Amino acid sequence: MGAGRPFQVIPTIRVERLALARGGRTLFSGVSFEAASGAYVEVRGANGAGKTSLLRALAGFLKPEAGAIAFDGVEEPALTLHLLGHRDGLKSSIRGLSHVRYWSGLLGDGHGAVEAALVRVGLARIADLPARMLSQGQARRLSLARLLVAPRALWLLDEPVAGLDAAGKTLVADLIAAHRGLGGTVIAAAHEPIGPEPTHVVELVRA
Repeated sequence: MGAGRPFQVIPTIRVERLALARGGRTLFSGVSFEAASGAYVEVRGANGAGKTSLLRALAGFLKPEAGAIAFDGVEEPALTLHLLGHRDGLKSSIRGLSHVRYWSGLLGDGHGAVEAALVRVGLARIADLPARMLSQGQARRLSLARLLVAPRALWLLDEPVAGLDAAGKTLVADLIAAHRGLGGTVIAAAHEPIGPEPTHVVELVRA
């Protein structure tokens, strides 16, 4: 991602007294927070508390049971965000380089710095390997390259350091810091602190 700010719009996200339900059971209620340009919000809570569901609601995949989610300043929030789930979403027979080229074309403008992204995530030397030959940590690093080849202002990260060693966790912290430096916003679900000091912590408690 070069110098300057690559985002046409950087929305402010406002969550007001949000409640989410799944399978007829309320996961949580009364959650409120705001995330503006440069913010890093860390979402914490026990398994089943609704961390993943909150990210999916922010991405527009789940309808709130109550409360509201607003993206100030944008008409199509989906075009301003990346949702990186805890599953890497890789095709086992497709090589790493092809994955990154595909993401660049589908999610970006097709001119993303594919090779530079692979270098940044530490996979340049094994980019020709199919995904099935990657370790869990390498697969997670490959999925992170998606964030780099198609710049979006808002990153929604679900357990981004899962399966990573100490160097991989440092990489995630560095990527978050660089994104915030460009004015981007990060909201991440985590069982443990990821590294950067959050501007806000959302603690989810089961309803």
